[in-house]
Amino acid sequence: MTDPVGRLVTALGLAGGGLAVGALAAAHQISGPQRPDLAYAMSPFEVGAAAEDVTFRAADGTRLAGWWLERPGSEHVVVVSHGHRGSKADMLGIGPGLWWAGASVLLFDFRGNGDSEDGPQSLAHYEQQDLAAAIDWAAERRPGSRISLLGFSMGAATSILVAARDRRVERVLADSPFADMHGVIASAARGMHLPPVPLVGLVDVVTGLRYGYRFRDVQPVDVVQEIAPRPLLIVHGTQDHVIPVEHAHRLADAAGDGCELRIVDGVDHCGAYFADRPGYIERAADFLGL
Repeated sequence: MTDPVGRLVTALGLAGGGLAVGALAAAHQISGPQRPDLAYAMSPFEVGAAAEDVTFRAADGTRLAGWWLERPGSEHVVVVSHGHRGSKADMLGIGPGLWWAGASVLLFDFRGNGDSEDGPQSLAHYEQQDLAAAIDWAAERRPGSRISLLGFSMGAATSILVAARDRRVERVLADSPFADMHGVIASAARGMHLPPVPLVGLVDVVTGLRYGYRFRDVQPVDVVQEIAPRPLLIVHGTQDHVIPVEHAHRLADAAGDGCELRIVDGVDHCGAYFADRPGYIERAADFLGL
């Protein structure tokens, strides 16, 4: 899993020499186009999973790339979403694991990552279009199938936001989601021993002017209750240095009926999978009804 705020912390540090420079750099780290220097990545070949390369388009026309892991005879599709600045290759543990457990699985790259086109980027704002398009593709490919979402970090927050309004989604497993975007950026600022006020507010304004959305537009905690009574499982580590565990508690409190909260002691951001890979896959498959 990639660290969605690691480089942001460095950018926020620039604010010590000037708030405007720091805010511009931080906003760019969150929403500006970035690609890794080395484009190579693992593929389903490395894990022995049969996969088909697929493409589809978001509502704004951005071309998205994915891997479709077909499970003949299965009536269940799981759409898996990676984290900020990550790619579908990051999901080659849990994705094939659920495929072997009996589901058809769609792994895809959010805009600006992996094999997908750039398009406007953000932290779980524009990416909602991408996940919605992935659900549309899966529903067309396997009509009548049960559709579940599984996401990590930004992908988890995006899954909550999309599932809240898309009734085709039957279940959601959200690993290390954030409750609100403002809280994530404020936590990064505090980690650098910088006062969140006025810095975070300035980053918010710059994000609106330069990238077309505001922090208030990305508030999973405001909509998570719309998922109920559909099952929602939130997984979070107690030692998460990127998205504090209190975000999980806030989301669970707001979610109401149908929400299960699993707090994993001693693990960092998205660390529950790596602490017990077979156990994580088994529990995920059980929750998803595979």
